[in-house]
Amino acid sequence: MDRDAIEEMFQALGPVTIKRMFGGKGIYHQGRILALEVYDEILLKADAVSAPDFAAAGCRQWLYDGKSGKPVKMPYWSIPDEAFDDPDLMALWVRRAYEAALRVK
Repeated sequence: MDRDAIEEMFQALGPVTIKRMFGGKGIYHQGRILALEVYDEILLKADAVSAPDFAAAGCRQWLYDGKSGKPVKMPYWSIPDEAFDDPDLMALWVRRAYEAALRVK
């Protein structure tokens, strides 16, 4: 995904900073990471408060195979499909991601 598309996706928050990381991109707002682009997919940050909302919306949590071969769950979730066609709904999800980023110590 190119920089313009990412910035448009997060426009409800204001300016975002995009940095290369992990073979993808980290997406930051006001110095807090709130999303990743991994394998051409944007994944939003969640925590114990917001993860149930992501799960209820049918989103997938990002997992990778750890050194022991067991899956490692990361605090990033896919975006509900319907949010891509609805800027107001996308704004809701990116705000949830930012709120989760603020709650993380």
